[in-house]
Amino acid sequence: MNSVNRKHKIWYTYKQQNNQWGLFVMRGEQQVEAALKSYEDVDSWKTVIFLYNAALKEVGTKLEILNDEFQHVHQYNPIEHIKTRIKTPESIVKKLKRYGYETSIENMVRYINDIAGVRLICSFTSDIYRLAEMIGNQSDLKVLSIKDYIKNPKESGYKSYHMLVSVPIFLSDSVVDTKVEIQIRTIAMDFWASLEHKIYYKFEGNAPEYISRDLRECAKMVSELDEKMLSLNEAIQECILQQENRDNMDDVLENVIGNRKEQPKLQANGTEG
Repeated sequence: MNSVNRKHKIWYTYKQQNNQWGLFVMRGEQQVEAALKSYEDVDSWKTVIFLYNAALKEVGTKLEILNDEFQHVHQYNPIEHIKTRIKTPESIVKKLKRYGYETSIENMVRYINDIAGVRLICSFTSDIYRLAEMIGNQSDLKVLSIKDYIKNPKESGYKSYHMLVSVPIFLSDSVVDTKVEIQIRTIAMDFWASLEHKIYYKFEGNAPEYISRDLRECAKMVSELDEKMLSLNEAIQECILQQENRDNMDDVLENVIGNRKEQPKLQANGTEG
């Protein structure tokens, strides 16, 4: 139960009799309890959310292990941080209506793919495709679809890499395949997308043209920044590699010189004997 304030509470529940979501603004605890009792299938909603939460845990654990393995093998973490969320009932209802479907749990599970969402934030664009490949190689994850908005940005300038996957949730008496949307983007892309999201909802998708134009210009600058940072990182890695090679060569030369100095001593000791 999420409180808007102490006098007004918004409840979203599912009614089995007519397959509709109820949105109620209730006043007082007694009215809230009465509303809950009038719905017979509240547990259906709770079960669905339980499955999506379980799917987020499964995927989240996999990603953390992959990140730890990468650090162990390559001394580098491709994931800066991980965000997870479950879509709110209000957002689910709006999306179903926008798609032209009745508001039911069956339609929600079938047609809304981003109820459970994971967002991976990376430093560089190269990390995005590396992570996508690692996720796709997981034998118990089924990749249902991929949308590459980095190579093919949206008209607004939005860039991100989206993967829709299905993860098996092992219950006590069954296995339920549950969908999770994974979004992978750089820090710069995430900053831009957060601003674009706020503008979209502020103007309900009808932002003034000058704001949309400036946002597209910012998207170009974000792309240029990502390219520059990637190029800079590659230059840094090349310098590190060259330094390591020089250090290795110095070690080899020291060993060669040291061996040559030891040889006359050994020969002299052999002559004295």
